[in-house]
Amino acid sequence: MSLDRRTELQIGGVWTDVTNDVRESAPMVITRGAADESSSLEHSKAEFELNNRHGKYSPRNPTGPYFGLIGRNTPTRVSVPDTESYLQLDGTTTSYARTPDTGALDITGDLDLRVEATCDWYATAGQALLGKWISATNQRSYLLRLAGGLVILNWSVAGTSSLIAQQFLPALPRRAAIRATLDVNNGAGGFTVVFYWATSLAGPWTQIGDPLGNTPATSIYSSTAPLEIAPIAATGVPPMRGTVHRAEVRNGIGGTVVASPDARALAAGATSWADSAGRTWTLGARALINDRAYRFHGEISSWPAGWDLSGNDVWVSVEASGTTRRLGQGRKALESTLRRRIPSASSLLAYWPMEEAQTAATQAYSPVPGVQPLTLSGADWAAADTLGGSAPLPTAKSPTTLLARVPAAATTGWQVEFVYNLPTLPALQTEVIRFSVTGATMRTVVLYASTSAVRLEVLAADGGIMGFFTTSDAGALAAFAGKWNRLAIYTGDFGGGDTLVTATWRDVTTNFRYYVSTAPTTGQGRLSEVSAAWGASMEGLAIGHLAVFPTPGTGVVGVPPATAIFEGADDGFLGETALARIGRLGAEEAATVDLAGRGEDYISPSTRLGPQRPATLLDLLEEIQEADGGILYERRDRTGLVYRDRESLYNQPIALALDYRAPGEVPPPLEPVEDDQLLRNDVTVTRSGGTSARTVLESGPLSVQPPPAGIGPYDEALTLSLYDDNQPEPIAQWRVHKGTWDEPRYPTITVWLHAATHLIDDVLAMDIGDRLTIANPPPWLPPGVIDQHMLGYTETLGPVDWTLAMNCAPAGPWTVGVVADTVLGRADTDGTTLNGPMSASTTVANILTGTGLHRWIDSATYGAMFPFDVTVGGEVMRVTACIGTALSQTFTVTRSINGIVKAHASGTPVRLTHPMRAAL
Repeated sequence: MSLDRRTELQIGGVWTDVTNDVRESAPMVITRGAADESSSLEHSKAEFELNNRHGKYSPRNPTGPYFGLIGRNTPTRVSVPDTESYLQLDGTTTSYARTPDTGALDITGDLDLRVEATCDWYATAGQALLGKWISATNQRSYLLRLAGGLVILNWSVAGTSSLIAQQFLPALPRRAAIRATLDVNNGAGGFTVVFYWATSLAGPWTQIGDPLGNTPATSIYSSTAPLEIAPIAATGVPPMRGTVHRAEVRNGIGGTVVASPDARALAAGATSWADSAGRTWTLGARALINDRAYRFHGEISSWPAGWDLSGNDVWVSVEASGTTRRLGQGRKALESTLRRRIPSASSLLAYWPMEEAQTAATQAYSPVPGVQPLTLSGADWAAADTLGGSAPLPTAKSPTTLLARVPAAATTGWQVEFVYNLPTLPALQTEVIRFSVTGATMRTVVLYASTSAVRLEVLAADGGIMGFFTTSDAGALAAFAGKWNRLAIYTGDFGGGDTLVTATWRDVTTNFRYYVSTAPTTGQGRLSEVSAAWGASMEGLAIGHLAVFPTPGTGVVGVPPATAIFEGADDGFLGETALARIGRLGAEEAATVDLAGRGEDYISPSTRLGPQRPATLLDLLEEIQEADGGILYERRDRTGLVYRDRESLYNQPIALALDYRAPGEVPPPLEPVEDDQLLRNDVTVTRSGGTSARTVLESGPLSVQPPPAGIGPYDEALTLSLYDDNQPEPIAQWRVHKGTWDEPRYPTITVWLHAATHLIDDVLAMDIGDRLTIANPPPWLPPGVIDQHMLGYTETLGPVDWTLAMNCAPAGPWTVGVVADTVLGRADTDGTTLNGPMSASTTVANILTGTGLHRWIDSATYGAMFPFDVTVGGEVMRVTACIGTALSQTFTVTRSINGIVKAHASGTPVRLTHPMRAAL
């Protein structure tokens, strides 16, 4: 076997095959994932050597063909032959497959759409999969798409507006098929939509959720739009990114196939083909028919040259690294969530974050071009650091003055919004903030506060009061001080030429709101200046993120038009789930982070997190990983990261089934390790800024008791970004559960793919966190199937050899209870023993359950729940019947389920082999 490995460099923006220059004397070595279960995210690496006798790979060689085209961080990728071809799509508007509109595609009745793809099923931004749909010209027919964990079918009756049906996706494998059917007239005066999924287009299909329907009956518009894979003209829906293997459009549910693009047997590089329905398909410029399985994507940061003494053998030793190496080089923290969010408002006129750290500062800069710095004199800078969405903000001393000049706006109407924390209300009426206005009869707006009232005044040019409003409501006064609030003051034309000025304040955590509005005035004007002069009664006031917007001219009293830009960002997205934060950060940052494993975050939310404080992107991602307990790793098929959340690791199907006796499947070494690397029996978890919880395993062979009763303390203390004080305790319990799993780990499980070629398909489909098993282990190892999770691997690609050495940890801790499941839905006993000895041949076991504990189910009453497996002294027995309804009972058993059979003494513990363990 000669391994068709391919190494490419991106030279001048084009992927160039450099395989012939790779030195065969030095095998290529690729490492991905963690070195052990306790490791943080590690960047992937590919190590190989390139022949450089002519200076071809010397970046500074002016006579070399790649001079000026290679250098630091040159992209590189490594691939092997895939088992079939596929349509590769990159998510851009020139990456699609298209067939022209014809009568056969103009389905107006029942519809059946099917797509088999490998993609990021739960991408936050959404993905258009298949459809006839052009929004700009109202040529809408049907569209199958994804969005944030939903599968969605859109269709149009007239081509103008859209109808929609959607369901939450279940946990899907990386490669899966999605199907949507539309019954336009269900016989009951309405329509019905049903979604399905399968492992391939061949089925069998599993229904997703319940059928969706409404009245009246519907139809589908016969548009002139072409049929596209990854439709590019669906406004607001990005085309899909990933690979499509095949698709179908059927006229009628299970009806005639009118389009059936199938890339699996196409030649690599094909740009046009005819499908089995006779339709001709063509590709966009950035779409590709490919037949390579990518094992690594990274960047070459340096090109160290080497040569022998003769100078005849010259080479470059390359170590390419994944994207996290570069991300980890810079330590600049991402700015606060407010600082990142507010400038994204398209209508922003002026903005001053006020996050300066200098203690001697007198000005706060504005990131908005053309806006002068805000002057703040006498304040204590960077003194308030308790707002989740901000870096430290200044607090007022006595005296402190503030002045912010607003550039002239082309439109009338204005809004000012900022965050503040006033420790206590002043006893006497005190000016909080003042606004100067031009272009209207009102010239000044002033907000006052005291322990008896909050008052808003509008003044004329001569200083006379044109209108005011005072509230003495106890709730409004209590809400104004003693917490982080957002304060918004804004104008609005509420009909008849009347202008109201309104002030609202709301708790940034609960978003609960109070407001006051002045009596009507004439004209909204333009804001020119924001100012304040604070004395002793306002000392300690924290303030920041002062932003100015135009208003749309009309509005609703108490609801400031532009306030949504602050929402969520002001408390650092407190309570955001792990998957939602991963998705948001991935959308915000060029280093994309995709989700893998499940799409049920809205139904079964991932871990809720504390505020996102300023930190590097890598630190924020690892903070999410630590809190949620999932796995963050680098992609191999393109540059970027993947987050696999904790729940996606539960109860996994087997991705790679190995047999120790089969040649090449498990070559040596296979060495179980009984060490203490993963042991944790005393865990304390602290919520950042909150409470702590501690879990200690007090009894058992891995408990904190001194040997031989236990192993002594193995403690761990960690602080996590969590939402509330109810979270540390179950997390501590889960970490003790994992840390005291009584099973050896296998730091290396090796597969020789050049010898076991039948495993290549399964290995190419595997990724970090997947489950593998080894059947028929040698007799000197514990009996039963070895069951592990792959946490990382080292892959060696030689001219003829291809090996994969996987770093693994036990999969057992991740087997969790499933309600009503015949195996995973059973609770274990906490104190059952043999009530008499058992010989090696008997099929009867007398058992005794401890006083005060629950007995075992009897087969006369619960016959449908038999059989089940129990473990006695290392032997697994299958219980086929149980007699007795007291604590003393009798099992009828089948022996040696795991290949072990032996005699057992009275008093030997009897435990359920697969006990239910509640998930975190």
